[in-house]
Amino acid sequence: MSLIDDARAVRENAHVPYSGFKVGAAIRGAGGGVYVGCNVENVAYPEGTCAEAGAIAAMVAAGEKEIAEIAVIADSPVPVSPCGGCRQKLAEFGAEDVKVTLANTDGTVQETTIGALLPGVFDAAQMSRT
Repeated sequence: MSLIDDARAVRENAHVPYSGFKVGAAIRGAGGGVYVGCNVENVAYPEGTCAEAGAIAAMVAAGEKEIAEIAVIADSPVPVSPCGGCRQKLAEFGAEDVKVTLANTDGTVQETTIGALLPGVFDAAQMSRT
């Protein structure tokens, strides 16, 4: 099964009673494990969780801290892209050359990288004056 297949499967578990917009994400960690997440809405909108954030949390909970690859899928007109906050979260755990596969449920796929999604990333190097 591919990462897109894993993301497509978990997408069905999304809790989206307000938007109806289901998103699934699957991450392959550097150790080879696959971790999935789906979006979980809350009536207080800012309190919801993105699919990518859920997959990252599952990866970290399993003891991995490095993303080797990620796939994201939604029922959208074009391949769905992570929001700005999730781009920053992905950059926290993945190198700029990590492959990101974006897809929609119609089968359209776009490949990119974490670095291309978030040029000029804010990272730990910017927090040090030495």
